[in-house]
Amino acid sequence: MVRKLSEFIVLIKGGGEVASGIAHRLHRSHFKVCLTEVVNPLAVSRGTTFSEAVFDGTKVIEGVRAELVSSSPEEIYKVWRQGNIPIVIDPEVSVKEKIQLDVLVDATMAKRNTGTKITDAPLVIGMGSGFYAGKDVHMVVETNHSNNLGGVILDGGAEEDTGTPVAIGGLTRERVIWAPRSGIFTTDKQIGDSVVVHQIVGQIGDLPLEAPISGILRGLMRDGVRVPKGIKLIEIDPISDKAICYVIRDKMRAIAGGVLEAILLKFNIDV
Repeated sequence: MVRKLSEFIVLIKGGGEVASGIAHRLHRSHFKVCLTEVVNPLAVSRGTTFSEAVFDGTKVIEGVRAELVSSSPEEIYKVWRQGNIPIVIDPEVSVKEKIQLDVLVDATMAKRNTGTKITDAPLVIGMGSGFYAGKDVHMVVETNHSNNLGGVILDGGAEEDTGTPVAIGGLTRERVIWAPRSGIFTTDKQIGDSVVVHQIVGQIGDLPLEAPISGILRGLMRDGVRVPKGIKLIEIDPISDKAICYVIRDKMRAIAGGVLEAILLKFNIDV
């Protein structure tokens, strides 16, 4: 029997930038999308991450609203009826036992499989390295910023993660600050603020963190969050357009397109 897009339920693990780009694309394509998150998300590109709803209750990205709810099916379906995306705090992804999934997308970007199984849904999709199509997931979508970005892999795994940020104005690692140690990150800055090179942007404990270049704060960890060593804290784009902080990146749109392709490859859908 041919089914309509609006009849399909997609559960996405994660509320970060990749997961949010996927959720946005699938929601606009009329799928019923639900996001799961951890108690204290560590998103940096907070202008375009639905995980902000964990702290603020709601988050709107390019006209699409996510709302924080409990994992009860009644609340999830209520948000869907209102035309929005439900997001639940559910590190164990127990909600998959409460709603009848068609698709599960692991977009936690952990660079390893943290428990997703090929039996979790009729279609299970892994994002990037750490997953193997035909083994722990049905399909893998490439997330490396290469010629294969957004490609759907039906057998095997994705490219190894390079750890190199997307180049903006010819700069990659030079525009990013990673946590030099674990601790509480504090800042009085906001997403979209302008900074100049060597300006103090934030600190971990009493250790100040200087802007490596001048530009706009495209990414910034929330003030007061405990962070582990090595996590991305600050991302600066060497431009002066604040609006870019709230627009989904081309990379995320390409990845989301790969997920949509994977779903259409699997199911006979009446669009």
